Amino acid sequence: MRLNHCFNYHDFRELARRRLPAPIFNYIDGAADDETTYRRNTAAFEECDLVPNVLSGVEHVDLSVVVMGQKLEVPFYCSPTALQRLFHHQGERAVAQAVQKFGTMFGVSSLGTVSLEEISSSFSFPQVYQFYFHKDRGLNKAMLERAQAAGVQIMMLTVDSITGGNRERDLRTGFSIPFRLTLEGMIQFAFKPKWAIDYFTHEKFRLPQLEQHVVMSGGATSIGDYFTNMLDPSMNWQDVAEMVKHWQGKFCLKGIMSAEDARRAVDIGCAGIVVSNHGGRQLDGSRGSFDQLAEIVDAVGDKIDVLLDGGVHRGTHVLKALSLGAKAVGLGRFYLFPLAAAGRPGVERALGLMRTEIERDMRLMGCGSIARLSRANLRFRNSSH
Repeated sequence: MRLNHCFNYHDFRELARRRLPAPIFNYIDGAADDETTYRRNTAAFEECDLVPNVLSGVEHVDLSVVVMGQKLEVPFYCSPTALQRLFHHQGERAVAQAVQKFGTMFGVSSLGTVSLEEISSSFSFPQVYQFYFHKDRGLNKAMLERAQAAGVQIMMLTVDSITGGNRERDLRTGFSIPFRLTLEGMIQFAFKPKWAIDYFTHEKFRLPQLEQHVVMSGGATSIGDYFTNMLDPSMNWQDVAEMVKHWQGKFCLKGIMSAEDARRAVDIGCAGIVVSNHGGRQLDGSRGSFDQLAEIVDAVGDKIDVLLDGGVHRGTHVLKALSLGAKAVGLGRFYLFPLAAAGRPGVERALGLMRTEIERDMRLMGCGSIARLSRANLRFRNSSH
């Protein structure tokens, strides 16, 4: 399969599966326990039907939205994710170049493989820093101050990862950073020599946000170990309120799944929340993100910007979320598989296909702007919404 034969999420996923060593592919593709929430994230969209209006005279389509004070040219953004230079040697740089082209939002993770300073100095799009709350409060403070100095516009605290999810695919292969694989995992790497050549002939793999604080040279650290040993399970609303106050900018909580927590986010001064279950990678059996969106928008949508991620594969998924009241939709695996498949060209093609789908579907819906989307455009087969 060639890149120009990739027309949707499933094509890119298959191309990534062919090109990546199995342990790395399964790190991207896998989720917690039986992966029921992972599947539910996409299935939830299938229980919602679009109701178009015809003869609306849609000559021009405006896809722009404003999210936490930042104008985006499209109603989707690339969620910061970990370890991207494992998937392709260009990593976050490739994604950032594509994001710049499409005029949307991106940033790095605490577990990112390119520094937030490099992204901030090299690109002009709104930058997000996806941050994890560590047991070391001095580390938390230092990372906040570093992000402020780099000019990050939006701090995005991940609140659903105070301990690692049970990602059994990673346990089977022994996936860790640096690599310390099981025999099965090592054999899978041997089958993909091109990936190994790219990985070992480019700059050394790093975690720039953490390297001054975490020593990994003495042995391998699994991602599960990082979540379990370094992150603080005692994190509470008072801790977060202090961070919001210290940041003095736009602060967003990623991983909100209840209306009660959404109201608390408003109370402590957050500018946004992301309705998210971490792509099904944390608590298996939890609700799909889209399942919870209407309830949360009804509770706080007039007070705070509500975003959504999880299971988004199609432009129609984005339109359904926007019609329910989401301000924008975050993409994760949707751009990571294209990154793994082809680097920057892969991400650009995927984002271009998504933009084209949304624009075409907006015309078919009879809507010339995102603001015209509403719940009148939707019907649910399950009346609980």
